[in-house]
Amino acid sequence: MLTSFLVYAQIKEWGNCVTPEGVPTLKCLEVVFGNILFMSSTLVILVLFIMFVVGAFRYLTSFGNPENVKRAQGTLKYALFGFILFISAYLILNVICFLFLGGIGSNCKLFKLEIPGP
Repeated sequence: MLTSFLVYAQIKEWGNCVTPEGVPTLKCLEVVFGNILFMSSTLVILVLFIMFVVGAFRYLTSFGNPENVKRAQGTLKYALFGFILFISAYLILNVICFLFLGGIGSNCKLFKLEIPGP
C-alpha cells in the first residue's frame, strides 16, 4: 500500500510570516535566507570532508612516488585552507555580532531580516 508523506523543504519553520490565507509575506525572506545559509554550510562541510578523504587516499596510495605525494599534499593543503576559511568566516561574523550588535549565538540580529510594521 502506497501512502503519501508530506515533505518539508525548509529547515526553519515559517512562524508568523505567513498570512492566515497561506500567503507568505516579506518577513519570510529571513527564513529563506537562513535555510540557504544552513544548506550551503552543509554542502561546504560535505565537500571539505570529501576533499580530505580523497587527499588521504591519494597519499596512502602514492607508494612513495614524489609526483603523487605532491598531488596528495596539494589536495590536503587546499582542503585545510578551505576549512580554515570557513571557520574564520563564521567566527568573524559572530565577533562582529557580539561587538557591534550585542547578540550572542542565535540572539544575533546580523542574519535577521526585520521589516518594521505599522
